[in-house]
Amino acid sequence: MTVITEASIKELAGFKSSDAPVLSCYLDVDGRKHVRPKEYLLELESLKKKLLVTHKDQDFSADFALMSEHVRTQLDRHGVRGIAMFSCAAKNYWKVIALPVPVANRLSANQSPVVGPLEAIVHELEPLGVLLVDRQRARMFIFQFGEVVERTELFEPLPREYDRRDDASRGSREREQHHIDELAQQHFRHSAEVVFRLFQEKGFGHLSIGATDDVHAALEHHLHPYLRERLAPRIHVPVAASETDIAKAVFEIEHLVEIEREQSMVSKLRDALGAGSKAVAGLGAVLDRLNERRVATLLISNGFEQSGWSCACGALAVKGPKCPVDGQEMSRVDDVVSDAVDVALLEGAQIVTCEGNADLDVHGRIGALLRY
Repeated sequence: MTVITEASIKELAGFKSSDAPVLSCYLDVDGRKHVRPKEYLLELESLKKKLLVTHKDQDFSADFALMSEHVRTQLDRHGVRGIAMFSCAAKNYWKVIALPVPVANRLSANQSPVVGPLEAIVHELEPLGVLLVDRQRARMFIFQFGEVVERTELFEPLPREYDRRDDASRGSREREQHHIDELAQQHFRHSAEVVFRLFQEKGFGHLSIGATDDVHAALEHHLHPYLRERLAPRIHVPVAASETDIAKAVFEIEHLVEIEREQSMVSKLRDALGAGSKAVAGLGAVLDRLNERRVATLLISNGFEQSGWSCACGALAVKGPKCPVDGQEMSRVDDVVSDAVDVALLEGAQIVTCEGNADLDVHGRIGALLRY
């Protein structure tokens, strides 16, 4: 199975078949919800029946056979919670991508693979840096797809013994405390350096810090500006927490980060719409700008689908059958929104899939920030 990456998504989006439909199947194989593998086959059969209701005259038997055979005999659930299968048997096209997160079950036929859900997964689950720190210990992790992919630790013990003699001068005790505080600041500086080095070497989208208020404030002072601008909501686990407990907390942080990212992009869309020429909203307007190759960022409500039209020249439209670009006869497609994602990806646009964002929904569930 292929691993999900931006490159693999772009490769999928580049496959087109105007004379034979491409089947795209997303299947939830999360063992925590579905214990028996045969449950996946039952769900797949249900998806097939639903598809045939709207495609009575088409023969998908070869594609169905490939999908069923893979689920029955080749599915490896180790570390896999979802799969995406893409088939166009008429052109010997067959791809399977293993997913580290569960997905909504769906099966559709189109002129190219439906990659919107994959794009959403990649952007929602970019690597997250986690730093747990106190005055003498720091633990740094990089999480991706819910798993630790990098870890390091720093321990710089502080002196345990203070001069507690009755005749110790106040000045002596103050000097000792000052020395302790200096060592702690040095530790924070070293911790910040370790985090920045990992950021440079491995990369991560955001950094979540777990620390007391005073330690967090002191540490943030030493962070590189690149890291300060990537700070995520704080993680609330102790520095000695188990990786299992950290992973549970990371799941919540990732969710908060994605909500903030989505809302930020929708706010940019709303502001740009107010400016008049920097953005458009609604499916028809977005498709027009895609046809003009002006879309820089495409925002879509998760699960948004609508039928439409596609031309051999690459143009898309809500209404047909005449192409708005070259006037030629267009073909009907079940999900023109999926085709719009494919076109946007191939044009180098950013894709933002929003979950339950009311601000985007009122604008037709789709919008675009424009290049010019």
